Amino acid sequence: MEGYPQAAANFSKEANLPPQQDKSFVHARQQIRSAIHNGKIDEAITLLNHFNPEILDQDPPLHFALLRLQLVERIRQANSSGNDFAPVVKFAQDQLAPRASTKKEFLEDLEETMVMLFFTPDKMPAAQQRLLSPDLREEVADKVNKAILFHHSKRREAAIRQIVRMRAWAENVAREKKLDVPDIIDLGLNATADNRFHDHEHEAMITT
Repeated sequence: MEGYPQAAANFSKEANLPPQQDKSFVHARQQIRSAIHNGKIDEAITLLNHFNPEILDQDPPLHFALLRLQLVERIRQANSSGNDFAPVVKFAQDQLAPRASTKKEFLEDLEETMVMLFFTPDKMPAAQQRLLSPDLREEVADKVNKAILFHHSKRREAAIRQIVRMRAWAENVAREKKLDVPDIIDLGLNATADNRFHDHEHEAMITT
């Protein structure tokens, strides 16, 4: 479907598939992005898992980035409220340490973040001050948004390809029974995209 956004949209409409970005999808993305921008990482992770639990399961770097940001936010909150850091340390030990042991970059990021525990906000080293800036929230929010769009696109493409294969099978059955079937059944797309879909249809029938 790559390179044919309008063709995919037309075919989705004919096949009675939901619009590429229906209101609930857009709303979910906005909710998740807003939660991250506001430092509510627990909420963002819950919303993301509710939307599609496969995203974090299949993307360890993204999952770690969210958990690390969650650790940063917990340190920020403990610093501002004067709360005990013990729950923060436990969160790091339970959620990040096991993942950090699997990849060098994860370990380096965790170590950089844990340094924040030893400084008050006004004496924080430059590297740690960067973690407290809005830029990190924006960076993680952007990664999450791209992951959501990627997985959504994959799901839609799989659904459309399945419908195209079914259409190709129906055409072949009709022709085998000598029914009057046009050489190319119009899928409601432009001519170029129609030909491309039908090329894939016949490939699918040969390879399956």
